[in-house]
Amino acid sequence: MKAYVFPGQGAQFSGMGLDLYEKSPEAQELFNKANEILGFSITDIMFEGSAEDLKETKVTQPAVFLHSVILSKVGENFKPDMVAGHSLGEFSALVANGVLSFEDGLKLVSKRAQAMQKACELESSTMAAVLGLEDEMVESVCSETEGIVVAANYNCPGQLVISGAYDAVEKACENLKERGAKRAMILPVGGAFHSPLMEPARKDLAAAIENTQFNKPLCPIYQNVSTFAVNDPEEIKKNLVFQLTAPVKWTQSVQNMIKDGASEFIEVGPGKVLQGLVKKIDRSMNTSSAGLE
Repeated sequence: MKAYVFPGQGAQFSGMGLDLYEKSPEAQELFNKANEILGFSITDIMFEGSAEDLKETKVTQPAVFLHSVILSKVGENFKPDMVAGHSLGEFSALVANGVLSFEDGLKLVSKRAQAMQKACELESSTMAAVLGLEDEMVESVCSETEGIVVAANYNCPGQLVISGAYDAVEKACENLKERGAKRAMILPVGGAFHSPLMEPARKDLAAAIENTQFNKPLCPIYQNVSTFAVNDPEEIKKNLVFQLTAPVKWTQSVQNMIKDGASEFIEVGPGKVLQGLVKKIDRSMNTSSAGLE
């Protein structure tokens, strides 16, 4: 069975999507429609902007979403048996498997990016990568550390990301190194994604999600919050709302996809980060990047 997976923020690169635009009239149409919906020329930033230009949350999230979704529409032989997306990538997966329309997906992603940006400005917060410790040890250190700091991304065994108030994350990094972490380093991100500090953004996004049409999926989606196959539009909605303040359980999602019969993972969008994580979760899996026809 083929599992298609969609990357999140951090996968962007300068020049992304230009090959799609140049080779496919359908891609051109979708990119032009995106410029209209967003009210600014995201294609200019994607095709010609610097890495710095692409780093702004309100640009990054729609850019990665557009690259993934348009590739799924114009790429070769897109026939998923199951899908999943890492954080932001969940929105790309939902458009690709028919739950959201292209327009609604992009509007929600834009709303999400703006809401997260606003939440980031309320308090000094950050995230940090932790390598070489068991999940339980990381969770335990976070719970013992004063202030808000939680496990935010379960990327693969031995690789977690923690998230929270700046001072608490810094302190947790010190404690984790003392407990034997190979590395515990602050990441260059705008704020504490997938932590309780995203609550204002969750409320903003919840209202937008409630007012959006969600259809029955063409194939199951394994969501970050629940990690199991979901087919019910109402359940998908609920999980999507909680995703902003809950951890991304990527390891568990991939393990469940494999348990349910996935034998090949195809990454749809910029970069190869998810292929690397899948290999670290199960070395025997076939992984590849989605290509153009």
